Amino acid sequence: MKRRPHLIPALIAALMLVGALERWPYGYYQLLRLVVCGVGVFVAYMAYNWKKLWVTWVFGFVALLFNPLVPIHLSREIWQPIDLICAISFTVVAFVLKEPMKERKEGQ
Repeated sequence: MKRRPHLIPALIAALMLVGALERWPYGYYQLLRLVVCGVGVFVAYMAYNWKKLWVTWVFGFVALLFNPLVPIHLSREIWQPIDLICAISFTVVAFVLKEPMKERKEGQ
């Protein structure tokens, strides 16, 4: 857990995205935007610090797509595959991305 501080937030975002495939009141989708955007920014930040730039770009885009301040309005038929792809992405990054081991200095 120490090397993967994004594990639980990423899995929560993934579960919420899968849940979005069902019909919910509009408030759920507003909360979804807030959670997915926030977790996307967090994962992108962690990836940037760990010099995993491709992850930074992918989750920066996810955060932009789900941002609650300037929402992107798409039909349900378009959002469903996006939600599924993003859920898979959050699940994969939860288990694949981890903090690199610190390099040992000579003599230690």
